[in-house]
Amino acid sequence: MTAFLTSWLASVPTFAVPLLLASVGLILSERAGILSLGAEGYMAVGAMTAAIAALSGLGLGVAAVAAVAAGAALALVFGIAVVVFRADQILAGLAAVALGVGFTGVVGRSYLHKPFAGLAPLDLGRLADIPLVGPLLFRQDLLAYVAIALTVAAWGFLWRSRAGLAWRAVGEDPATADVAGVDVQAVQLAAVLVSGGFGGLAGAYLALAGSEVWVDGMVAGRGWIALALVIFARWDPARALLGALVFGGVEALLPRLMAIGVAVPVYLMSMLPYLLTIVVLVAAGAARVRRLAEPAALARPYIRQDRR
Repeated sequence: MTAFLTSWLASVPTFAVPLLLASVGLILSERAGILSLGAEGYMAVGAMTAAIAALSGLGLGVAAVAAVAAGAALALVFGIAVVVFRADQILAGLAAVALGVGFTGVVGRSYLHKPFAGLAPLDLGRLADIPLVGPLLFRQDLLAYVAIALTVAAWGFLWRSRAGLAWRAVGEDPATADVAGVDVQAVQLAAVLVSGGFGGLAGAYLALAGSEVWVDGMVAGRGWIALALVIFARWDPARALLGALVFGGVEALLPRLMAIGVAVPVYLMSMLPYLLTIVVLVAAGAARVRRLAEPAALARPYIRQDRR
């Protein structure tokens, strides 16, 4: 039993890190008042770009940076539509998903199923030998630790900095923030770009640390799970870390059970993360968590003439 738990816990970050990165990016966007449904598209272009860069021999670091740039580029298209031209954020977000998935389906066709050397766990010595938690905490790749550092940085930025206060003010009352001298459009566009960059990095993790190969459709709905995770976390990056571990732990359970020969209904077990997503959304609605925690001006286009 101990061996199973150790193996399961060690594999949780592989599933949790992409959800964590994508959800933190969405939180940063929504804290500035922009509802972004494009995480699935950002992750798709990030995964494909990282795989192409790795297959081209550019190095894993360059691959990760390229994935961030690719996610931000797609987010820029979305950001111009909703921030500059004030397009409907829900429709524009869905369009970003379609654009990202379609783009990767065409461009990535030549790179399908070509394996490459991915990220290896760091060697942290005897720390990884600590029972149960050692492999979970000290036998992960560099990008997993970067993801945690970025989450802490995002939390500190939002809740412990003046710039973060202005960022959150834009999401709560953009008119008041505008009167106070905050450039609302600049903040919202920056939030969208950061969200895309986080989503691209989440996709890079799927390719570089998860599968080590590019497969069309490899994001497999994780962008939508990240959206539910935002509500689960109540728009707080620190809570998103806990939520990502919960969702990632559920997703990591199936391969571990199969590895020890347990006869499980594969398709039913594969549904668990999505069932958990539905449960979270229903529970949040019933408890009015969403209404109490979400930014007041979320998804409301701001026109400067509206300021008081």
